[in-house]
Amino acid sequence: MKLPAFLILLPMASQAATVVSDTWVINTQVPDNSPIGLSSTRSLVSHVTSIQSVEIFLDVSGGWAGDLYAYLSHGSGFSVLLNRPGRTAAVDEGSGAMELLISISGSGISDVHTALPSSGSVTGVFQPDGRNLDPAASLDTSPRTALMDSFNGLDANGDWTLYLADIAAGDTMTLNSWSLQITGVPEPSVAIMTLLGTLFLARRRR
Repeated sequence: MKLPAFLILLPMASQAATVVSDTWVINTQVPDNSPIGLSSTRSLVSHVTSIQSVEIFLDVSGGWAGDLYAYLSHGSGFSVLLNRPGRTAAVDEGSGAMELLISISGSGISDVHTALPSSGSVTGVFQPDGRNLDPAASLDTSPRTALMDSFNGLDANGDWTLYLADIAAGDTMTLNSWSLQITGVPEPSVAIMTLLGTLFLARRRR
């Protein structure tokens, strides 16, 4: 017996990945030399019920990148994005980059802690810092345990929080905006309806 096409493709539809994204304009200064920092929480509504990957874009300007500590959290997921990038045993102040227009994701080529230049404007895609420890102790040799894969398998819906702190005196940075791009598996009903719609259109064109 020949099965209908939608029954044959049903398992494939339930596993097909989809991408959702959103951007939030903040334009707020990060308090200088303060552990209070700046917290930005935004709610995401999507069909993704099982996350496969997360990428965050940061637009930060005017200051000293090596002063920054930042994390992204959602549900049980937690990733340290920046933890005194550029800081080593020999360079206590870290990277002096003054503008960050960067994406952070698990697919980045280089660790953001060690890859930022000593000055200027920075663009590109980087791996998260991942050093989940006191910023006063964060070095290039510190273990990386809080990476982006902590979000894998979670439902994308709900609150996402970006926290950014400037923990050294002398420079003030501004969080201009941040964006999320999430790839994951949608709820089965959405995947099935998408497949049926595609098959319907294909049959009408015959």
